[in-house]
Amino acid sequence: MKKLALIMVLVMLMAGAAFAAEPAPMPGGTKLVFSTGGTQGTYYGFGSVLAGKVGEATSTAITAISSGGSKANIEAMEDGDAQLGFIQTDVGAYAYRGMRLFEDKVDNFSTVANLYMEQVQIVTLDPKIRTVADLKGKNVSVGAAGSGVYFNAVDVLRAYGLDIEKDIKPTYQSFGDSVEALQDGKIDAAFIVAGAPTTAVTSLAATKKVYLVGFDDDHILKLIAESPYYSRNLIAKDVYGTDTDITTVAVGAVVIARDDVSEADVYNFLFSVFENKDAITAAHAKGAELDLNFAASYTAVPYHPGAVKYFGDKGIKVSSK
Repeated sequence: MKKLALIMVLVMLMAGAAFAAEPAPMPGGTKLVFSTGGTQGTYYGFGSVLAGKVGEATSTAITAISSGGSKANIEAMEDGDAQLGFIQTDVGAYAYRGMRLFEDKVDNFSTVANLYMEQVQIVTLDPKIRTVADLKGKNVSVGAAGSGVYFNAVDVLRAYGLDIEKDIKPTYQSFGDSVEALQDGKIDAAFIVAGAPTTAVTSLAATKKVYLVGFDDDHILKLIAESPYYSRNLIAKDVYGTDTDITTVAVGAVVIARDDVSEADVYNFLFSVFENKDAITAAHAKGAELDLNFAASYTAVPYHPGAVKYFGDKGIKVSSK
């Protein structure tokens, strides 16, 4: 009888522990600034949806602002002008190691979640430009100087044996400016690295026949061997009305937070995103890509304590500082 009673007590304790681990919003949230990207890109559109949901569901209030993208977001956070930011997975690694975009190591931030894939989209209105090799000698927008997009362009062109300064005529433009230049015939193609569908490209496809440059498997394998931040990806033909599905590569879109952001605020961000996936998906297509295991998959930068707690409550262990 005593043994049975002991078993019942243990069962009740285990059930209580399981119940306690169920995610719930944390009190004591503060006001945060979320630095996203240009208004024509996915960071800003999706980031605004996420910020709104956090404010609705928790004690944390977030204001999403437009920015110059990954590097600018890290710099804004370093300067104290923002507490959260979107970055590409490769840019996060560059910052944390002090390479490429960053002369010095920047490590005062932590990972919140890896949210979706950002496709390398090479957009053109010229049907004769079918492969990356066809960009040789062409006027090509490669993103803002020193941006993450610029280094994506460097990596892709190098995989095809092309030098960004010698083999193409580069211009350095934002997504919106690239689309305008394509419409005006000032450039032949543009690198746009963002989650598809991207507002700038969708707007262009509404008035013009848009073509995306595809990648072949041999060059994708070469690119991944040299830069493991990339993975093979597909842009379905119905995204922009292309004639076929387009094979490309992608990097992840990660939300990061300053280390001094409270555990409650980061926990509330993740609670709002992953406990309200259906509502977020109804507001933005990228919501359909939200996945807990993918969110916990980024390895280049350790996770924030608030993220460690949230994922732990979901039975997932992530790396921490």
